[in-house]
Amino acid sequence: MKRVRVGIIGLGEVAQIVHLPILEALSDRFEIAAVCDISPGLLQLIGDRYAVDAHYDDPIALTRQPDLDAVFVLNSDEYHADCVIAAAGQGKHVLVEKPMCLSPAEADAIIRARDEAGVRVMVAYMRRFAPAFVQAVAEVRGLGKINYARVRDIIGPNRLIIEQSSVVHRFDDVSPAATRDRAERAERLVREAIGEAAPDVIGAYRFLLGLNSHDISAMRELLGFPRRVLAAAHWNAGRFITAIFAYDGYCAVLESGVDEQRRFDAHIEVYGATKSVRVQYDSPYIRHLPTTLVVHETVGDAYAERVTRPTYKDPYTHELEYFHDVVTKGVSPKTTPEDFQDDLRIAGMIIAALRANSGALAS
Repeated sequence: MKRVRVGIIGLGEVAQIVHLPILEALSDRFEIAAVCDISPGLLQLIGDRYAVDAHYDDPIALTRQPDLDAVFVLNSDEYHADCVIAAAGQGKHVLVEKPMCLSPAEADAIIRARDEAGVRVMVAYMRRFAPAFVQAVAEVRGLGKINYARVRDIIGPNRLIIEQSSVVHRFDDVSPAATRDRAERAERLVREAIGEAAPDVIGAYRFLLGLNSHDISAMRELLGFPRRVLAAAHWNAGRFITAIFAYDGYCAVLESGVDEQRRFDAHIEVYGATKSVRVQYDSPYIRHLPTTLVVHETVGDAYAERVTRPTYKDPYTHELEYFHDVVTKGVSPKTTPEDFQDDLRIAGMIIAALRANSGALAS
């Protein structure tokens, strides 16, 4: 089996908890050949831990390393587009964490760079690679008339789970100039995407592209693209959002927020006339917690509940095995930049609905 030589841009908590350990576990498929981070201390520590000699504090320089087959873009989302475009320009395949980027113009630029270079770019929507979700897609296809769908993501901060389950290394050696540049980029890119907006609307947009891009993406694969957003509301500085989507003959509701509970409640459920299908997720920050498929069905006099745990293998591992096939076998990824563009469109539709609703609810 061909080993794919990978460069990693961004060594924060998701890289430390998820990507690096999985790449190490899949050493028959991947080799970590270069690492990059703006924190000198973190760069040295992770480089030593994974025995990687090629260290970079500049992500663009990493993309120029000639012996890399692929680049993982795991840094802050304000810089995703620049890194993806640079990697594609150097002939590297790319796995980019969600959100792929923050603005439609960046998405267009990524697609141009990919097409000009003839490489593949895959967006890391790991929930859509969980076997329970893949089975749910087939179940929904045979559901018949849909009456309703609910997309729910009410979670506590990741730190509440991480502090009990993982060791994440953090350093305070990032320069003030880098911190300012990140904030200025975020402001510019969000303005480019949605125009001038109040801070709570900006917060809602970032929330939609962050946590909720998982939910919107999964909703699209299960149900297709909605006809329109009927209504939306946000509160708590954009950290809670509800939106109602119109489909043909039914509505779907997104309900999402972050509070201070030490729990993770994320699921998507589709209701037919005599059967409902739910995919139930748990925190990705504790690997191997199962994603389950729950089916409720009435057949004659009987009402049955079926819970299926297809595997303990976590969705991230399935995703990276799939990406290996993308690189080595020419498989076309289902989570393409064009696929992500649909999520940007839906986020824009929700923001328009929020504005039509005269902003945030009263506290």
